Amino acid sequence: MSAKAISEQTGKELLYKNICTSAAVQNRFHYASVTAETDWARLTQDHSWLLTERLVVKPDQLIKRRGKLGLVGINKDLQGVREWLKDHLMKETTVGKAKGVLKNFLIEPFVPHTQEEEFYVCIYATREGDHVLFHHEGGVEVGDVDAKAQKLMVPVDGKLTEDLVKEQLLTQVPDDKKDVLASFIVGLFNLYEDLYFTYLEINPLVVNQDGVYVLDMAAKIDGTADYICKAKWGDLEFPPPFGREAYPEEAYIADLDAKSGASLKLTLLNPRGRIWTMVAGGGASVVYSDTICDLGGVDELANYGEYSGAPSEQQTYDYAKTILSLMTREKHPLGKVLIIGGSIANFTNVAATFKGIVRAIKDYQGPLKEHEVTIFVRRGGPNYQEGLRVMGEVGKTTGIPIHVFGTETHMTAIVGMALGHRPIPNQPPMDAHTANFLLNASNSAATPATTRTASFSEPKSPTDTCPAKKCKAGLPTEAQASSGCSGAKATTLFRKNTKTIVWGMQTRAVQGMLDFDYVCSREEPSVAAMVYPFTGDHKQKFYWGHKEILLPVYKNMADAMKKHPEVDVLISFASLRSAFDSTVEAMQYPQIHTIAIIAEGIPEALTRKVIKMADEKGVTIIGPATVGGIKPGCFKIGNTGGMLDNILASKLYRPGSVAYVSRSGGMSNELNNIISRTTDGVYEGVAIGGDRYPGSTFMDHVLRYQDTPGIKMIVVLGEIGGTEEYKICQGIKEGRITKPVVCWCIGTCATMFASEVQFGHAGACANQASETAVAKNQALRDAGAYVPKSFDELGDVIKTVYDELVANGTIVPAQEVPPPTVPMDYSWARELGLIRKPASFMTSICDERGQELIYAGMSITEVFREEIGIGGVLGLLWFQRRLPRYACQFIEMCLMVTADHGPAVSGAHNTIVCARAGKDLISSLTSGLLTIGDRFGGALDAAAKQFSKAFDSGMIPMEFVNKMKKDGKLIMGIGHRVKSINNPDMRVQILKDFVKQNFPSTQLLDYALDVEKITTSKKPNLILNVDGFIGVAFVDMLRTCGGFTRDEADEFVEIGALNGIFVLGRSMGFIGHYLDQKRLKQGLYRHPWDDISYVLPEHMSM
Repeated sequence: MSAKAISEQTGKELLYKNICTSAAVQNRFHYASVTAETDWARLTQDHSWLLTERLVVKPDQLIKRRGKLGLVGINKDLQGVREWLKDHLMKETTVGKAKGVLKNFLIEPFVPHTQEEEFYVCIYATREGDHVLFHHEGGVEVGDVDAKAQKLMVPVDGKLTEDLVKEQLLTQVPDDKKDVLASFIVGLFNLYEDLYFTYLEINPLVVNQDGVYVLDMAAKIDGTADYICKAKWGDLEFPPPFGREAYPEEAYIADLDAKSGASLKLTLLNPRGRIWTMVAGGGASVVYSDTICDLGGVDELANYGEYSGAPSEQQTYDYAKTILSLMTREKHPLGKVLIIGGSIANFTNVAATFKGIVRAIKDYQGPLKEHEVTIFVRRGGPNYQEGLRVMGEVGKTTGIPIHVFGTETHMTAIVGMALGHRPIPNQPPMDAHTANFLLNASNSAATPATTRTASFSEPKSPTDTCPAKKCKAGLPTEAQASSGCSGAKATTLFRKNTKTIVWGMQTRAVQGMLDFDYVCSREEPSVAAMVYPFTGDHKQKFYWGHKEILLPVYKNMADAMKKHPEVDVLISFASLRSAFDSTVEAMQYPQIHTIAIIAEGIPEALTRKVIKMADEKGVTIIGPATVGGIKPGCFKIGNTGGMLDNILASKLYRPGSVAYVSRSGGMSNELNNIISRTTDGVYEGVAIGGDRYPGSTFMDHVLRYQDTPGIKMIVVLGEIGGTEEYKICQGIKEGRITKPVVCWCIGTCATMFASEVQFGHAGACANQASETAVAKNQALRDAGAYVPKSFDELGDVIKTVYDELVANGTIVPAQEVPPPTVPMDYSWARELGLIRKPASFMTSICDERGQELIYAGMSITEVFREEIGIGGVLGLLWFQRRLPRYACQFIEMCLMVTADHGPAVSGAHNTIVCARAGKDLISSLTSGLLTIGDRFGGALDAAAKQFSKAFDSGMIPMEFVNKMKKDGKLIMGIGHRVKSINNPDMRVQILKDFVKQNFPSTQLLDYALDVEKITTSKKPNLILNVDGFIGVAFVDMLRTCGGFTRDEADEFVEIGALNGIFVLGRSMGFIGHYLDQKRLKQGLYRHPWDDISYVLPEHMSM
């Protein structure tokens, strides 16, 4: 949501900190907050003025008209305040329909004043600009300020001046107060704009000889502007409406939502209720709540919430387990129901999100059965059949009654089933599998010609296309004819040859558009190019039917527009932070006449600026916060309409006779489904977006539909909040709209709730009675629109109107022509389990595909929780199992002792030379590692193999030594250049002590030490060196730790695992030498002449 109410204390703090005015604002920061836990001694220490001044005390919990309710204590000393609080603090009270406990109070200095010194001021936002209301008589008895107050509207991008304030607002104010008030109101307005307030009311505002006093204040700010205003706002808290508690679970979901690109919302209405919901989609969540309330479940409805925007499996799991935890805390005598509903998804993989829900159900299966929970599921969208199958299976395996339905069932039918108002079908009809839609059912359907250009980025000859001449780029001919090229908006937004540029690297959405184009038998793809500022210009590969094609991707929009003058639509997938700038840039190009803004969460002030600019330039904006729109047979925006199976099932590949406009993207897809089942199909559909100020309005599109001959009837899915639907009423009454209009406004449940609920869409909140869904539905009904009794009956009303139009000959249904076939993408076919293919690689040590990295079956969180260390991780990745702690420690000790052995050894020397030659770290490290082999560092494997073979064959140490001497071979791991029996290697000694103390058996090490006794008797430096020790000790570890069979232990030795220890350990030293040389800024190395023996070839020296 965007507009969020803040406490009076927060509002005043923002005002005192940031207002810029010549008026003397008094009592700055003189307020103290009190709760049941307040330490009064500490409070008076922090706010010494409490002890000396007369005081006012009032609750600070978003309660309106506190004075009239007797909730303000006036002109009291501190003791009087404490006495007053005894009667009010933690006491339950009723405000309107809402009943709640008074918990938070605000104490401020009492300001003595007369009635003549009280004023009223309010600033609030509308689509056209910001309205400033002022009345010269403020206070408790201010009355109907909308009727009384002086009003001034500051248009978007307009400025408020003191002269304007005096002329239009302060006409009844005494002259001696005009300058002060004008300065304060201008400063207040600038503060309102700078800090992205959407509503700011002060009543009363007291002005006397000392200055200005802000007595009572109410405010809302645009929460989406957090990324702009964070520095000025600080960490704001948004209290719940009075009558609703703030639950930690709500805060938890809000935190998940803030960290996610998806949308996750939760509001607890009645934690003891028996009806719980888990609904996908902002619009759908409102429809389900409406239906529950319509069927008498308002008192038992436990929560409102939604998840949408393709949340991951883990996010869905976290959301679902929160719901399941809440609903299994208290039993209900009738048991409980959980409604897992949703419209038909556009791009969310239903099976993937359901996996998270299934995990949660399995985790809570005990409590769910104990609380007698019955679950009803209805969903559609990408891979929904698999999701429903999995959901049905978990019901069978857990014994929890789960009833599963797909798109063949009306979206809200499961509510009637859950509440006992309609029977539950034993075997509900199921639509065909996703794959079946991609197979042509008729042999007569022609596949489009295969002689198509391989790359649509190639320039075309002048004869390929002959665009109509335009007096102004970006305006279709009929718009130009009617407007005289003045900037009027087009009636027809999309045609069979419409071309678009897509802003953002949204390859899946683009491929969906190309598949739609192909199945509509378009001659060319609708996407001409993509713009992505974070890469250089390049070509991106896509499929056009069976063929691969290339589409250009540009780094900047100017190049894309210049090279593709035929483009007149921009689809922007820019993030909420960059959507404004990219949209403003796009409107600089006259060729663009339609822009779709997909991003949700753009600050309302920025959206209004976009709308103003678009109106001036004759550009139609669809969005923000939308999935887009679709014109069957012509064009679709991004992910609209879902995947190809839904496109075909809803017959969106050819035009019908019905046009619709909706706020919700998910509900627009549901309308596609409803309309395709009750009429000849959709002619055009647009989701204008869920924000408070959509770029284009219901009326904009209804009028387009009215003026489009192919459209015979119009469907509007309105919503609580705003007044746009009244313009449709006016259009019908005035005769501007003559085609049948079927309309339903969702959000009827809001009037039944005791406290205000902010629904999923930012604009879905009624600020006055006329903005409620109930009022708008009645007004539409009175105006002559076809309005059902509930959303449940929407399809029936649409069918009735359609049948009448067919009966009177207005609509003549066309013969159905099967669409061409489109191959399924390999990745999606694999997702559906339709194909199998041998893998190019196999791995058994790591899996990064899920929500959490897995090392050999152990999650990364468990790796850290168990503190297995580097040795433990190495055991998982190298040996595929969890090693004992002593084994992990031994591995880490080996890495430490092999980390470095000075700069003189060949590996370190090579690394140093390479570093001094100016090479990078990777090159220098590789240079050193390439020296590791039989002569340097390779003795670990060789020693392990030699000693193991000798020991396993039964040779006594003397026989082994004699045999190696006889064969003329060195015993690997024996001998050291410096160390000897009299000057032992401390690395070996440290390892030996640890191994002897911790290993269960050291047979091979003992054997090697016996060999050492023989070799050192001949020469004292023929000791068991560190390579040899690690080699034999490692074999002992593998054979005796209990994790390996003898064959497995020998296999690891054979495949070279032990040399990996040296490579890994010594890499640390090589990197150290590289960094050391760079830090010391050593120049290019050249070997000195005097260290080289120059000799002639042997035959010449003779």
